[in-house]
Parts: sequence; C-alpha cells; structure tokens
Amino acid sequence: MQRLDGLDARFQEIGTLITDPQVIADQARYVKLTKEYKSLENLLKVTNRYKKLLADIDDAKAMLDEESDDDLRAMAKEEIDADSAQLPQLEEEIKLLLIPEDPEDSKNAILEIRGGAGGDEAALFAGDLARMYMRYCESKGWKVEVSSCSEGAAGGFKEIIMSVTGDNVYGTLKYESGVHRVQRVPATETQGRVHTSAASVAVLPEAEPFEVEINEGEIKWDTFRSGGAGGQNVNKVNSGVRLRYMWTNPNTGKQEEILIECTETRDQPKNKERALARLRTFIYDHEHQKYVDDIASRRKTLVSTGDRSAKIRTYNYPQGRITDHRIGYTVYNLPAFMDGDIQDCIDHLIVAENAEKLKESEL
Repeated sequence: MQRLDGLDARFQEIGTLITDPQVIADQARYVKLTKEYKSLENLLKVTNRYKKLLADIDDAKAMLDEESDDDLRAMAKEEIDADSAQLPQLEEEIKLLLIPEDPEDSKNAILEIRGGAGGDEAALFAGDLARMYMRYCESKGWKVEVSSCSEGAAGGFKEIIMSVTGDNVYGTLKYESGVHRVQRVPATETQGRVHTSAASVAVLPEAEPFEVEINEGEIKWDTFRSGGAGGQNVNKVNSGVRLRYMWTNPNTGKQEEILIECTETRDQPKNKERALARLRTFIYDHEHQKYVDDIASRRKTLVSTGDRSAKIRTYNYPQGRITDHRIGYTVYNLPAFMDGDIQDCIDHLIVAENAEKLKESEL
C-alpha cells in the first residue's frame, strides 16, 4: 500500500502533460509519457478494486459487530468470505503491475531466423520455424511482413527476416531468441537415422525513427531487378533496393559498412522505407546491447538472458516432444506446436521471469 501512495497524483500529472502542445511536439517524451499513463491506468484500476474490497470488508465487519438480526449477520459473514477470497488474486495482480515494465515490450519486432549446423536439413527446419511463428502471429491478430529471405537448396530458408506489428509484440516474442535444436529423420536420409540440426532465432525491438540518428545524406542506394516468381513486373522493373551505410560500432569503436537489401514489394519507395526501418533497428539493437547485457548480468534470469547463442529449445520428432531447457518445460504436442500453438510455453516463460522479477524487487 505504501508503494501505491502518490500514484493517483502522478496519473493526474501525466494526464495533463500529454495534452500539452510542447510535450506532443517532443515525440520521444510524448511516447514515453503515454506508455507510463497506460501502465498507471491499469495499475490504478486494480488498486481501486482492491481498496473497495477492503472498505467493503470493514463495513461488513462493523455490521457484524453492531447487528443482532441473524439474517443481516449471515449476509455480513457471506460478504466478508466472498470479498476476502478475491483479495489474494488482486494482490498478485498488483505485485506484477508494480514490477517496472521493460520499455521495449510494447514495441513491434524484427524476427530473424537462420539455418545453423546441418546444411539442407537446417534450412528446412528454419522454414518450419518461420511457418510456426507466422501461424502464431496470425492467431494473435498481428501483421507479418517478410523483409528478405534466402531460400535453401532443398526448400526452407537459409535466412528469413520478418517484421511483426501489433500489440506488445516484442514483449511476447522476446523469449524466442536463441538456438532452436531439432532431432528428426531428414527427408534426404536413406538409412532412417535421426539427425540433429539447429536454427537460430533473434527477436529485436523495432526502433522508432526518433530513437536512432541516421544521416540519410550518407546512405548509398542501389536498385536492381528482383528475381524469382511474381510476374513480369518483378523481373523487368528495378524495384529491389540495396542500402549501404557507414557507422561507428559502439562496441569496437571502428567504422563498419552496413549492407541491407529489400525486395519484398514491387514498389521501390516501400522497399526503401522497409530497408531504412531495418537499418534503424540494426543500429538500435547494437547500441542497446550493452543495456541488455547489463540487465542480464544483474538479473541473471534463465528466461531472457539476451544471449542469442544459448540453446533454448529442442524439438524431438520421433517422440513428438518439445522441451524448453530454460524452465524444464516439456510437452508432447509437437504437431500442434509447429502449427503455431506456442502460447502455453510463452505463458510459462513469462511466469518464470515474473517470479524472478518479484524476488528481485522484494515483493
């Protein structure tokens, strides 16, 4: 209750600030304040319900002390029991809402999947993962756009990069970053032996334009014809774009060239826009890696360490088993899982991380 004191005043203050034209003009500050406003609004709703229950319990106890009528006393006892039963759940909700939110969670995400060790089979598995995430995003009502992809010789993808837009996308998908391992008999295997292959998944928060400073005058653009299916337009018009940009890597202090290609649409300006969005996200991700590493070293959470080389999950086809190694989660519904039914696993990861955060904040 002490932590909740003063929240009403802060909520009113932010409500006034976000209508101020000067604040609206400062996009970075405005976005930050609107997120805090929404977060406080949710917390105050639950807090007010909690305070009302406490007040109702006090009133019912007073009635129990003062009343001699048996029916009224019975009603008061019922109300105390019913209201008291709701308190623990509301207390847990308040505790979770009091945990400082990761400011990245509400952002859209860039999802990158790359086939690892295992050649053609790894590319096929990367394709299976891409389909799994597309199905999952579809079930959440999120929009998925493929920015670029490189197909494997036998199918699947050597690499596929997608942008996902919707509500709380990064906060949900961030747990998927890491190495995913598959154990199955490849289609090319004649002896029926089980092989182990891997694919890496990286989920990056999409950067807002005002979060990253890019000198657009220094970007070098090339255009080219997109290959592959898509009709005459794709092959005859220079709709594909290639972006080159020199930047100073904050981790090494050295100048490096970033090269990004985008061939997704037949519209060259749209491809340029998407290539720019990926450039912003790339730079933002590298500049914020120190921040992520700092959180990981302080919290040492098993759930989202920020270490993209960590093996996080195994998909065992002969046993129909999925195992998430971070939390010891195992289920035997592999076909449904690969069809996008991954919410239960994500829910368990969120619960595990929240438990660690609660312990850290001494709630």
